[in-house]
Amino acid sequence: MKTKLLALLALLVLALPLISQTSLSGRVTDDTGEPVIFASVALYKHGVLITGTETDIDGYYRFASLDPGTYAVETSYIGYTKQRVERVLVYAGKANKLDIEMTADAVNLDEVVVTSYKVPLVTQDNCTQGATIVSDQIRNLPTRNLNSLAATTAGVSGAKASNELKIRGSRSNATDYYVDGTRVQGNAIPEQAPTAAGEGYAEIVENEFIAAGTEAFSTFSIDVDKAAYSNVRRFIAAGQLPPADAVRTEELINYFDYAYPLPEAGNAFAVETELGPCPWKEGHQLLHIGIKGFEASPVDAPPANLVFLIDVSGSMGSPNKLPLVKQALGLLTEELRAQDRVSIVTYAGGFQVALLPTSGDQKEKIMNVVNGLGSGGGTAGGAALQRAYELARQYFQPNGSNRVILATDGDFNVGISSPEELEAFIAEKRATGIYLSVLGFGTGNYKDDRLEILANKGNGNYAYIDGIKEAEKVLVTEMAGTLFAIAKDVKLQVEFDSATVQTYRLIGYENRLLDKEDFEDDSKDAGELGAGHTVTALYEIVPQPGAEGEPLGTLHLRYKEPAESQSRYLKHELPGDAQLLEQTSENFRFAAAVATYAHCLRDSKHKGLATLSLARELADQARQDDLENYRADFVELIKQTENLTAQLAKAGQK
Repeated sequence: MKTKLLALLALLVLALPLISQTSLSGRVTDDTGEPVIFASVALYKHGVLITGTETDIDGYYRFASLDPGTYAVETSYIGYTKQRVERVLVYAGKANKLDIEMTADAVNLDEVVVTSYKVPLVTQDNCTQGATIVSDQIRNLPTRNLNSLAATTAGVSGAKASNELKIRGSRSNATDYYVDGTRVQGNAIPEQAPTAAGEGYAEIVENEFIAAGTEAFSTFSIDVDKAAYSNVRRFIAAGQLPPADAVRTEELINYFDYAYPLPEAGNAFAVETELGPCPWKEGHQLLHIGIKGFEASPVDAPPANLVFLIDVSGSMGSPNKLPLVKQALGLLTEELRAQDRVSIVTYAGGFQVALLPTSGDQKEKIMNVVNGLGSGGGTAGGAALQRAYELARQYFQPNGSNRVILATDGDFNVGISSPEELEAFIAEKRATGIYLSVLGFGTGNYKDDRLEILANKGNGNYAYIDGIKEAEKVLVTEMAGTLFAIAKDVKLQVEFDSATVQTYRLIGYENRLLDKEDFEDDSKDAGELGAGHTVTALYEIVPQPGAEGEPLGTLHLRYKEPAESQSRYLKHELPGDAQLLEQTSENFRFAAAVATYAHCLRDSKHKGLATLSLARELADQARQDDLENYRADFVELIKQTENLTAQLAKAGQK
């Protein structure tokens, strides 16, 4: 026994040098080969920060006494784009090497400016210490890290890995410092509530009333996108009213499912129309148009060839961005079948194929890649987009769904960055049968206008994910409709009879309007309809006096089967008998409630008597068929908005 113990001790002694020799080191340089001095170098494992260091005066860094395994290394320095290297293999007993090249940021930062700030006077009973660092001093310092700057004050120490500041042994949360006059306590600048500043929204010019005698035809593409609703909800939850251009009325209305009748066998969808009073304008009528696509369960849906294109740039690092993307992908992975194929392409300063096409039943393999994703670096979406489409083409499913799914905050700034180039590229790929869907995440630099265009051009869906519940709605509950198209280029054209209609106004769909001639032009792109999707459109009507009960006109509809290039045609006679509001269906009243709410948020010039309380009353009376509680949540959202507007009014804000 004693001999065995001695032998074991001898093996451990021999192994100690092997363990201690496991290290990772290298040099950080710029694109001219010059060293980047005092750059921050962070080491991650499984997405978790393990430790960090800084480069020396020659640009070298070193991590010693590491456990063998796969790591990610991220470098950052002011004036340079963050660089992140994934899947760095560290072998046991070796001095592993990794050199990193950084590139100058697109925004040239010549100096760090600290706004003049008047330091509070020192009082006799105050035992704290303070110091002010001005811009001239900062320019001559070898560091650009905020905590490192504070640590230049005597008695201040910092722990690199934890990013803590301590003064003469005190706890980090007892440390105060000021940046541009803002008081900061603890380890980081406190997060501010998200605002629309820096975010991008396309201008919405509301539809006007049109005289039926002048123009009888109203033509538009369907829209099943729902991003605007969850984005509005994000603003309200943050205690802010959304900008008017963030409120696309048709997307708020179409966020909800409606109990329209199922299509008859052999038909792609069914059409239902209803006429009732306009709740916000006495004497006006509301024409409700509803379309229902045939339903298909995920089990019966055709095989899916999905390529996830995931933004892992530095802007995606906050909890409501990449971490939420990973949670959302986890939900979808659970729903994948053996016949499905999923690939993952990531992009930051460059792009990487993180997962080659993998069967949906290899869930552990997929999730290992998803869980290993980390953020860092600039945003080069263009080249990655091309690679994603290449993968979709290589594994194309002739009888299935072929789709690239982009997950990003929309901050494309390198590669195919011009809107025109992106639109042309995606439209070209759309013609090959590969569609593009977009999942938007995050706040602050969210580019809603750009993402909406990409999804529109790609014949895909556009959703904004503001939480895990929304991710479940989009990628689990509504997955069949989100991923599997049953009709494309779906166009509606309403032909109003001027004998019964004085004027009309399409509510919403401002960015989906088409010319009258586009309706019969099969080369003109329009929206797609997914399995089980519903589409709802509302018109505000001013009827002709004495024409009660007479039909308003005709609804014309064109669409293409997914694999066809020639459209099919349907028509539906519009009703003439307007019911009393209490006699209308719950579909009618709930859609009217959402439109009322949108009119209030936009402060529309057409809102008439619309109020938040009216929207709440209408919605609260149309909630019987609400299995997922989405309508109940909407009522709560209206209440939150009422409380918020009351608070803003009390504070003297508009």
